[in-house]
Amino acid sequence: MLNSLRSAAGTWVAKLLLLLLVLSFAVWGISGQIANGIGGNTVISAGETTVSALDYRLAYDRQISVLSQRFGQRITREQAIALGVDGQVLTQLVAGAVLDEQARKMGLGVSKDRLAALTSEDPAFHGPDGSFDRQQFEFVLRQIGMRPEDYLRNREQVAIRQQIVEAVSDGMAIPDTFLHAVALYQGEDRTVDFLVLPPALVEPIEPPSEEALKAWFDDNKVRYDAPEYRTISYVKLEPTDIADPRAISDAQVREDYEANIDDYTTAERRAIEQLVFANRDAAQIALDRIRGGATFEETVAAEGKTMSDVELGTLAKSAVPDDAVADAAFSLARNEISGIVDGAFGPVILRVTEITPETVKPLEEVAEEIRMELALNEAGAVLFDVHDSYEDARASGATMQEAAEKLGLKVVTVEAVDRTGQTPDGTILKDLPESKELLRQSFETEAGVENPPISIGASGFVFYEVDKVTPGRERSLEEVREEVMADWTEAERDTRLSAKAEELRKRVEDGASLDDVAAELELEKQTKRGVRRGADDADLGRAGVAAVYGVAPQGTGTTATPTGDGQIVFKVTEAFEPAGASAESIAPENQQAFRSGLADDLLDQLVGKLRNEYEVTINEAAIRQALSF
Repeated sequence: MLNSLRSAAGTWVAKLLLLLLVLSFAVWGISGQIANGIGGNTVISAGETTVSALDYRLAYDRQISVLSQRFGQRITREQAIALGVDGQVLTQLVAGAVLDEQARKMGLGVSKDRLAALTSEDPAFHGPDGSFDRQQFEFVLRQIGMRPEDYLRNREQVAIRQQIVEAVSDGMAIPDTFLHAVALYQGEDRTVDFLVLPPALVEPIEPPSEEALKAWFDDNKVRYDAPEYRTISYVKLEPTDIADPRAISDAQVREDYEANIDDYTTAERRAIEQLVFANRDAAQIALDRIRGGATFEETVAAEGKTMSDVELGTLAKSAVPDDAVADAAFSLARNEISGIVDGAFGPVILRVTEITPETVKPLEEVAEEIRMELALNEAGAVLFDVHDSYEDARASGATMQEAAEKLGLKVVTVEAVDRTGQTPDGTILKDLPESKELLRQSFETEAGVENPPISIGASGFVFYEVDKVTPGRERSLEEVREEVMADWTEAERDTRLSAKAEELRKRVEDGASLDDVAAELELEKQTKRGVRRGADDADLGRAGVAAVYGVAPQGTGTTATPTGDGQIVFKVTEAFEPAGASAESIAPENQQAFRSGLADDLLDQLVGKLRNEYEVTINEAAIRQALSF
């Protein structure tokens, strides 16, 4: 996880970092105690501009909080050090300080009216009606131990700094030549000839010597370490765990059945055919034809329609969208043809071809289902009382087993499981309640400690304890010999196949044709056309496509097959520029991303120039003091 955090921590947009010094106090501020304790020291000075320890700590805490929010867990001090947060914050504040010094020398400022407007626009100070609220403003500042004049000073500082930033970066235009080059780059497609080298090309792999196997095991020993295992006991409390169907009487079941009889009733359904006419005169002519002996099918055909055109479907009465049609259709006998019905979309003639009568499930068929449902409802009503009773029993000194038995709950013990949910024999436990959270918390607590319960949604709990901790340990070669032998063989196969692929690539590069190499190895040369940059090709894979674009046209290369068990030797035979590539062919959102990147580069250059112009000093002792609170 640390690598992913470190990667994310280095991707902030420069403009954002330069503008946001100590804003968003309502969410990311620090306590008044901290502020009062470190407010008097200077951390950074650039010319006549200084940054206080308070400003440093505010910026530091905000950066920690943003990272914590992004990854869903609080970033510890140790993780922050590993991520280089201290240095990132220092770099940001130095950049801000030199910009402030430049603004001071240029005589930039902000009017009181503009400062008031900026403050009133801050959502942290808005009341329930969405507008600025003076009481909310004072409350937020009290929460972080900051005086109004200090906030206004910092807000003014950011607004002045923004004038310089916007003068440098706003309105940035990307040259058409650059965008045209991007369009050519993104739109290129290639043709590639390739051979797939199967593992059989280097098999069989002879067994290694004992010395070679031991050496390989020693180099990869950490892969075979036994993980830490824990014995976990838990009690699950959900309505299903305390429901008692035997406590529900037959009278309660019957009463519920009768009150909800509609739930057990399947309404009558009818297969309805509906012939729609443009007007009533046309409908009357058709009806007279039917009464004169014509069939319904002949009448439908005479209207230029097919039988599928007149099928309304097999529906319950409530599902027929037209009430007049529903009433008429459900008054007909099977295969009876109606008179003219004034439907919502014009006059219609109806026929019912099938009738499925209404059915009602008897009480005997659904009694147990009703009984369990009632029992679950009653269990849900008393679940929190059972929770409190369990907690009270534990508080009075009862063990988990004793508290559970008192309430009729079951204690489940998992004898050994690692933090991934795997047992020593390799079985993955799939029936642990709230498995991910239960394992995470179980490996963060100590053995023999009573822990807060884990919630199961909004209607359940898991009480758990760690009974025993079996520390991780190194395994000997003898314990894992078969696994090590299989892994060595696979690694040796891959090494030999990669070497073979490189040997063949060199031959092709030196002039041999892939056709000749294919014939020699009794393999098939394949050709792939239209390979686009960044594609996840079924035959080459995403990494293979990247390799194809990692060489020049007519270049050669090797890559692993998408399945990972073979090697590919390839040669790029053609490269085609996209037709009509131009600056306009780049999507607007991508053009904006390029503009933002160029603006960030200019800001970085400006800050670098100002750092050389103004003497910057850093007080390491003040930084340590700021971080000690």
